Amino acid sequence: MIDWLTGTAFSVAGTATTWAELLGFGTGVVNVWLVARQHIANWPIGIANVLLLMLLFWTTGLYADAGLQVVYVLLGAYGWWHWLFGGERRSRLTVARTGRREWWALAVAGLLLTAGLWVLLDRFTDSTVPLADALTTALSLLATYGQTRKLVESWWLWIVADLIYIPLYAYKGLWLTGGLYLIFLALCVVGLRAWRADLRERSAATAVPPGPAPVAA
Repeated sequence: MIDWLTGTAFSVAGTATTWAELLGFGTGVVNVWLVARQHIANWPIGIANVLLLMLLFWTTGLYADAGLQVVYVLLGAYGWWHWLFGGERRSRLTVARTGRREWWALAVAGLLLTAGLWVLLDRFTDSTVPLADALTTALSLLATYGQTRKLVESWWLWIVADLIYIPLYAYKGLWLTGGLYLIFLALCVVGLRAWRADLRERSAATAVPPGPAPVAA
């Protein structure tokens, strides 16, 4: 099975595209589209997607991204459960904003993750892009955490990560995956707009209605 997944599906301009990359492309697009629509099926499809990408990244030397997929599987299982039961009284979770303290915690975690992974990749692997690999890994982890909690600002983290991923994958010769992340970028904008609209609608629905007009004497 692994031999088939790492085999060539087709070639473009002399660059081979494996079955793992091709299947990762398809499941990735469906996954992000379902997240934008807040559909619970995004989690099982997302888990299948990251398992494919894990194999792809390991075979191309993106070791931090490959290791990241293991964390994604765990976050996917958590997100699946949290979307179903993370709301009030174990109800379905709804979209929310990121609080100021949480932003500070995410910023510190992001800096520490990036620095730690950069040193690890630079000293102990043959990675040719240690800083970019570390930074995108940290951003992706933070964005996925926000996604499990339906924090609308998680889309901004994904947008920044995708803007780095696209040229990174082109540099590594992963043209199909680079194109996938270009589609991801567009879907992130769609998701951001959709989650913002949902947040506004719920805020309007829960607003306290004005009291009755005073009766004239």
